[in-house]
Amino acid sequence: MPSPLIDGLLFDKDGTLFDFRTSWGRWAAGFLDLVAEDADHSVRLGRAIGFDKDTLTFAPDSPVIAATASDIAAALAPHLPGETVASLTLRIDETAGGATMSEAVPLRPLLSGFRARGLKLGVATNDSERPARQQLDRNGITDCFDFIAGWDSGHGAKPDPGMCLAFARILGLDPARVVMIGDSRHDLEAGRAAGMRTVAVLTGIAGAADLAPHADAVLPDIGALPGWLDQLSA
Repeated sequence: MPSPLIDGLLFDKDGTLFDFRTSWGRWAAGFLDLVAEDADHSVRLGRAIGFDKDTLTFAPDSPVIAATASDIAAALAPHLPGETVASLTLRIDETAGGATMSEAVPLRPLLSGFRARGLKLGVATNDSERPARQQLDRNGITDCFDFIAGWDSGHGAKPDPGMCLAFARILGLDPARVVMIGDSRHDLEAGRAAGMRTVAVLTGIAGAADLAPHADAVLPDIGALPGWLDQLSA
């Protein structure tokens, strides 16, 4: 049965639908090797975006975590003569679209369960829309969503609330009856600015202590959402 309080769920993608460390650590290592002059240069490029190639881990302030492809390109461009932010953004999007994403939990049964409750579902990511759709397609879940937006879809990037407000407006939902779910402060701040409830998950880089002040609940992963929704209805 649908919750009497919630009509829609809006998900961040990386670190929320997909486990961040596994998915993007592999991509970052491969991308840096692709654009670098040699192995030492690749390591230096990693430092420029807060990424340790030896451990495949990201610093908490890495632009890969919550920023846009353009932001990542801007951090790399000074270290890649001959490349521009625009050319690097294009290369990031081209390779990101082919990145192998590791589901945080089995997604299709979970998302199908939400739809069976009558909930509208959306994705709001600071990734570019085209590679985001390619990743959702390869995981066989694009049809589960009523709305998919990236930073370049015309609604702005998080933490601004534009994508959140667009989800509610396009689907005719009251933002107060929507939950924004994400793994970063950008996600939660965007949801709150839009007047939504916010739920943090711990399948990204940020810890519970950092996310809790900005969230109505902190869950280990999105697999715990059905139980949380049931508690709201109790």
